[in-house]
Amino acid sequence: MGTIDAMSLPPSNEQFIQRHLRYNFTINMLDGGIFGLAVGFASFITIIPLFVSQMTDSALLIGLVPAIHSAGWQLPQLLTADQLSRVKRFKPSVLWATIHERIPILGLAGIAWFLPQMTTRIALTLTFLLLIWQGLGGGFTANAWTNLVSKIIPSNLHGTFFGAQTAAFTAMEAIAAILAGLILDRIDGPLDFTICFLAATLAFIISYFVIMLTREPDTIPQTTTELPSNFWKESGRILRSNRNFVTFLGVRSLSQFATMALSFYTIYAVWHFRVSEFTAGLMTTAFLIANILASLLMGRLADRWSPRKVMSLGALGATLSALTAWLAPSANWFYLALIFASTGIVATWTIPVPLTNQFGSEKERPFYIGLSNTFTAPSAILAPIIGGWLADTFGFQATFLVSAISGLMMAALLYFIMKDPSHDQNFITQPILRTPME
Repeated sequence: MGTIDAMSLPPSNEQFIQRHLRYNFTINMLDGGIFGLAVGFASFITIIPLFVSQMTDSALLIGLVPAIHSAGWQLPQLLTADQLSRVKRFKPSVLWATIHERIPILGLAGIAWFLPQMTTRIALTLTFLLLIWQGLGGGFTANAWTNLVSKIIPSNLHGTFFGAQTAAFTAMEAIAAILAGLILDRIDGPLDFTICFLAATLAFIISYFVIMLTREPDTIPQTTTELPSNFWKESGRILRSNRNFVTFLGVRSLSQFATMALSFYTIYAVWHFRVSEFTAGLMTTAFLIANILASLLMGRLADRWSPRKVMSLGALGATLSALTAWLAPSANWFYLALIFASTGIVATWTIPVPLTNQFGSEKERPFYIGLSNTFTAPSAILAPIIGGWLADTFGFQATFLVSAISGLMMAALLYFIMKDPSHDQNFITQPILRTPME
């Protein structure tokens, strides 16, 4: 489902949006910052993997934590498109769905508190059930929330808003990561993780009430023209005809393996170099700060230069990150590894968005976006699992090495084989399949 542009709304709605623009901008910036605070206390990269490591030394299970989160966020989005195309307001859908990405963290607090009285099998089973619930909750929220923001913020301010909200989110996440590190370092279990998850829950509750304050006008429901049968027929045509896009899909799949090492840096530093939880929190903060700077710089460079070339630089950054971790003689090297990793993460999740939008015509764009997300989901699931299996079987260095090789292959595909979509002459755009609605 495409987003609703403020310029396409009836005059009364456009006036409503302009009248409440400053208010809605501020409210949703505040929501983003508080949501980031919650995520910092219950990070899927550091805090929750550390919590799982209290119950098992299986790198495979630990690697499932970010895999479940990524897959849960990606897979359900296409399922909500038809329903959302029929609503007058998106906020009720957001408020209903987002409950399911917040409540499970309270459940983790309960598991943390009662962990000494539970068997490991029961604790792990309950933990992963909650993580699956949380991931799917985020996925069912994402489409509605994106449409809500696209509706209340004019299109000429989308870049400004999303960039500013990402900065607010990441800054508050970094602060929470430091506080979580202090809690884990100075407070004994089971109170340590219990406090972290309760703090995250409190921030999620505040964020929920803040987003309730968003002011959204009614709109005439849009009818989707992307019927399932035509979606798959048109998708098949694109995959058969556009080799450049197929190469891009391969790049996106490789990107998940190129950045999979990041999920294991904190665990490896704690287990191998015996760093404290506070130091692990500082490492997370260094990564988040680097991620803010990388997002701002690489996003701007992509607009001025080429998203494909910027993505290739990020792939090299992911390679250098994994090699640094592989060769690290001390824990301090992981600060450098995390700084390099930030460019890889931007290349994996941020830059592909404008790059995907360059393929095909405006009318074909939903097919390209749908295919890009759908084909990325399996590798997002498999990469951390395979990384965990490699760590269990051959050691963490094997995971880091495979990640480095994947990053190098990703950079090679981007630089030597893939072309900028706007310069691709090998694919002639054909009319997309018409639907009964046209």
